[in-house]
Amino acid sequence: MALEIDDLHVTVEGKEVVKGVSLTFESGKIHVVMGPNGAGKSSLLKAVMGHPKYKVTTGRIIVDGKDITQAKPEERAKAGVFLSFQNPVEVSGVRLGHFLRTAYNAQREEKISVMDFKKILDEKMALLGISPDFSRRYINEGFSGGEKKKAEILQLLVLQPKYAFLDETDSGLDVDAIRTVAENIMTLRGMGIIIVTHYQRFLEYLKPDAVSVLCNGKIITKGGSELSKRIEKEGFTKMESKIESLTKVIDRA
Repeated sequence: MALEIDDLHVTVEGKEVVKGVSLTFESGKIHVVMGPNGAGKSSLLKAVMGHPKYKVTTGRIIVDGKDITQAKPEERAKAGVFLSFQNPVEVSGVRLGHFLRTAYNAQREEKISVMDFKKILDEKMALLGISPDFSRRYINEGFSGGEKKKAEILQLLVLQPKYAFLDETDSGLDVDAIRTVAENIMTLRGMGIIIVTHYQRFLEYLKPDAVSVLCNGKIITKGGSELSKRIEKEGFTKMESKIESLTKVIDRA
């Protein structure tokens, strides 16, 4: 079981931002995608989720053997794909708890009652150290940066997708919150977890199975958890320069 990205090219307003990326995200594994600002990380995730602004010009997105390249976002969600946004939007007038129950029921043939869902929601909020009245607030309205990130992780815990893309979930969180969020992510090892981050600190708690580095819309190197430590020490620019030099040597050989 895996989500496969095969030679994906993506444009935004005519500009190519993802330039032939091929990656496989296995169920039950934590895969980290790292890279500098503007590398194309968020663009890749939004294209996988079917954001209409991000046009796939070449390549395929396959979930457990099913091609979803042309599927609508809601069809991708039903197929088990989840995206936690880097900058979650505010939705005035819609309570978080009501939104989550609607999304939860949309994935199932048998609908769950309000009271039964409240038990599930209260349990997940307790895991994140969130007050019960959190679910009665309008989605992200007046939320701090850390609260928005916790709301995204709450969605993940409730909806239990097959493949979860988490876009800089660690940003805006203090040290204790980062640890709490990471510990809850670790309890979800049955699903495929794909994390986009700039920083090693979050990964210290997660122990990823695979790390890929994206620069200028391309995957420049892959490795295990030790690769993230190299990036912390060397930085993306130095690593990209080394790889470009090695590529030139290979091309001349």
